[in-house]
Amino acid sequence: MATNTVNLSTLQSSSSLRLISYYSPKTAPNLSFYARFRTSVHLSSVSSKPYRNTFKPRSLIIAAAVKTLSETEILAAPLTAEEFNLKLPSDSGVYAVYDKNDDLQFIGISRNIAASFLAHLKSVPELCGSVKVGVVDEPDRTVLTQAWKSWMEEYIQATGKVPPGNESGNTTWVRQPPKKKPDLRLTPGRHVQLTVPLDELIDKLVKENKVVAFIKGSRSAPMCGFSQRVVGILESEEVDFESVDVLDEEYNYGLRETLKKYSNWPTFPQIFLNGELVGGCDILSSMHEKGEIAALFKK
Repeated sequence: MATNTVNLSTLQSSSSLRLISYYSPKTAPNLSFYARFRTSVHLSSVSSKPYRNTFKPRSLIIAAAVKTLSETEILAAPLTAEEFNLKLPSDSGVYAVYDKNDDLQFIGISRNIAASFLAHLKSVPELCGSVKVGVVDEPDRTVLTQAWKSWMEEYIQATGKVPPGNESGNTTWVRQPPKKKPDLRLTPGRHVQLTVPLDELIDKLVKENKVVAFIKGSRSAPMCGFSQRVVGILESEEVDFESVDVLDEEYNYGLRETLKKYSNWPTFPQIFLNGELVGGCDILSSMHEKGEIAALFKK
């Protein structure tokens, strides 16, 4: 079973670290599932001269306010689809998987934590008893690398060994993700004269494909947090969907303004089902948290 563990080089740069805890249902115990990360900062030398430079790299500022692996609360593996949707985020971050004896098996990085853990749960259920999760919103490579390195170093220092799933040659946890569908293009190119108006091309596209997501960026590299979340939700729910990059000015020139008029919806992303607009990120997120996506998109 392939996981959604992501190659760090595909992640986009961001200037913020988002700490969220709104996934817990009101009727459930008040648990904190999402952890901040702390990394060690090693000083190679100390000078006796006064240090007046107040500039701090962004990565060090982030590292100063985060939790360690041991301080992060552990969450029992969800048993039902509803619990899964409520307890685990479809966001980027670092996660640590423990077996049913509470022994750490693997520390990983993913663009979609929920989808990655679900894949692990299906392929090696005996090794997935609980999980610790840290979410990074629109992460850059430095932040994710620091988070993963921090947890790894802490575990190695405490136990003297690498987690079994992170040992060299172990392919139980980290595998190549499935090849993603290419994004659809509405036109042959910006400088090609269209014989059919763009709004008619949009209408044809959404009616001939069951689920279409108009997003900023490609499905493999979304260019905004809302688009990233929509892609993450659809993938974690295993929805078969087509994607269209509204920022592609070569093959989708004029799409953004035309689509706003076509759908009477001012923002992106936009998700269509059987030719009808479902909504944007907020609506899809709400449906995801209520466990309504499978029933609607897969019927």
